[in-house]
Amino acid sequence: MSRHSAPMWLAMSDVPQLVKDDPWLEPYANRIEERMLRFKATRAHLARLGGGSLKDFANGHCLTGIHREPDGSWIAREWLPGAKAVSLIGDFNDWKADSHPFQKGEQGVWELWLPADAIQHADRVKLRIAGADGSIRDRIPACIQRAVQDPENHDFSGQVWAPSEPYKWRHEFDPSTIQVPRIYEAHVGMSGEEGRVHTYREFANTVLPRIARLGYNTLQLMAIQEHPYYGSFGYHVSNFFAASSRFGTPEDLKYLIDTAHGLGLAVLLDVVHSHAVKNLAEGINDLDGSGGLYFHADDRGEHPQWDSKCFDYGRPEVRRFLLSNVRYWLEEFHFDGFRFDGVTSMLYWHRGTAAFDHYDKYFVQDIDEDAILYLQLATSLAEELRPGALLIAEDMSGMPGLCRPIAEGGIGFTHRLAMGVPDFWIKLLKHSRDEDWNLDEMWHTLINRRHGEANIAYAESHDQALVGDKTLAFWLMDQEMYWHMGVDDPHPVIERGIALHKMIRLVTFAVAGEGWLNFMGNEFGHPEWLDFPREGNGWSYHYCRRQWSLVDNPALKYRFLNDFDRAMQHLGATFDLPGNAPVHCLNIDPVNRVLVFERAGLVWVFNWSFEHSVPGYQVKVPGSGSYHLVLHTDRPEFGGFDRLDASIPYPVDEHGHLTFYTPARTALVFAPAGEED
Repeated sequence: MSRHSAPMWLAMSDVPQLVKDDPWLEPYANRIEERMLRFKATRAHLARLGGGSLKDFANGHCLTGIHREPDGSWIAREWLPGAKAVSLIGDFNDWKADSHPFQKGEQGVWELWLPADAIQHADRVKLRIAGADGSIRDRIPACIQRAVQDPENHDFSGQVWAPSEPYKWRHEFDPSTIQVPRIYEAHVGMSGEEGRVHTYREFANTVLPRIARLGYNTLQLMAIQEHPYYGSFGYHVSNFFAASSRFGTPEDLKYLIDTAHGLGLAVLLDVVHSHAVKNLAEGINDLDGSGGLYFHADDRGEHPQWDSKCFDYGRPEVRRFLLSNVRYWLEEFHFDGFRFDGVTSMLYWHRGTAAFDHYDKYFVQDIDEDAILYLQLATSLAEELRPGALLIAEDMSGMPGLCRPIAEGGIGFTHRLAMGVPDFWIKLLKHSRDEDWNLDEMWHTLINRRHGEANIAYAESHDQALVGDKTLAFWLMDQEMYWHMGVDDPHPVIERGIALHKMIRLVTFAVAGEGWLNFMGNEFGHPEWLDFPREGNGWSYHYCRRQWSLVDNPALKYRFLNDFDRAMQHLGATFDLPGNAPVHCLNIDPVNRVLVFERAGLVWVFNWSFEHSVPGYQVKVPGSGSYHLVLHTDRPEFGGFDRLDASIPYPVDEHGHLTFYTPARTALVFAPAGEED
């Protein structure tokens, strides 16, 4: 069938909207409908099991774990179908192995009742499990809500967390008010200047005000789910319901989120449901000794690239565990949505290693349909619990419909990370001079995304800040940043770096998505990489921090980049950018190396030449009347040379042309006269 043919069934009302919008999907319409029908049937089935709704089904964290009953007594339950014996050990019984045995109940759930005075708040606990394989191991309950590390032997234990007074929330927040997410991605532990682990409350009191002043409207928190190895950046999770105790108590995290809401910031959790740490001592791997349980028992349960375990999304108990995790973080901590890590790995049995060069790769070959169903249920549940929740998928495959509503044939995410964009910038900076950059390639890379599916644009990822890679600032200026960042120290490498840093971020912000993301410190060109404490660096925290003193020092040029980022965020807030307005190319000029486009009624001009400033440059623009300059990178407070006049009008002539001066290595943004600046 030709792409342009119009089969009779295409006009039928039951054809998924996703297919109607993309004729290339016609051969896969049945597969898309099957996904929709399976989701509908499964959701209805789970609602019946739960007692009426998907929310009611997602209560696994209430049914298992250690909980105080209304009468003050305690109930402990654990799903361990393969276990031969289970007992509870901890501070409360001097870690005696056999004093508090569980009884095995229905569906492999073991249960233990204890009187009110048996356990105290903050008692450390573990399960002693006689496994199906004959092993006897001390393990942490799967739904434990706090895990703590012994400062001497470094072992993790579960901790009963039942404070007498619950946290009292001060601020309500409606995530649906965030129409255009401008996200500040942060890691609490490395958010301070001292060489140590910083806390939730320190972050709330010192870093959140910075983020609000810059003009971001969303905070994305990494490394919150408990993880045994600090250097994993939080992506090898051991305890899915436990907020990392490295940074403080659960109440401290609630204070952080509450404070952010008071500043007008939505807060997203970087949630990891794509894999789990292999560790037996800390995690849920092989919890009952059966070889599987939460994960596939065969090769599908091993992630070869990440050295971790892969969930069995088709197992009902696993589905309940993960959906309960979604509910827990939204309800208990008032998160406003999630950035789902590793979605590409979840979608495909090959874990994202294959080339995505044909639509068969999305619908026929190596697809984990159970994972797709789980993600549909998870996004549906999140929207039910937190209307307007932001749901961002880390996917590099381009799965059609990933960020479309389930009712239209999609998977239900609100946004996808534009992962190809930072890779493009790094490739350019690694392998070519900026005077050789191909503007056509740049333009087509920035606009290359599925129509109707929102993307979060970003120019550099947190991975590029790690040892072994470089941020944009470091690629542009490298070691010269250590010696020539004084405001009274002109240096050609630094001048080039500052100019291109602003331009790269602005053009990505303007073109590459419907939202924006920045990693903590990149807004001011943080000069050092990240290196978590490890054996290779003597367990040092020296490079695992953020040097705010650099941007706060008026004698250094870091403030130029910081002030430009604030102006860019202000522009976004004023004109709803990046937003859903389409972008239109007005001119690609390879001779003068000038790129001009229109978005949200604004005219954007980028002169990528290192030497050619062009007076009297003309371009045909929409509308008539006149424009005014609302932002340009050449302002002296941004480290520019003040070669432009923002006080004068720029009239459109009778032929629809706008005329202006475009200096080399600068970007200009014009708004129609009368628009707020």
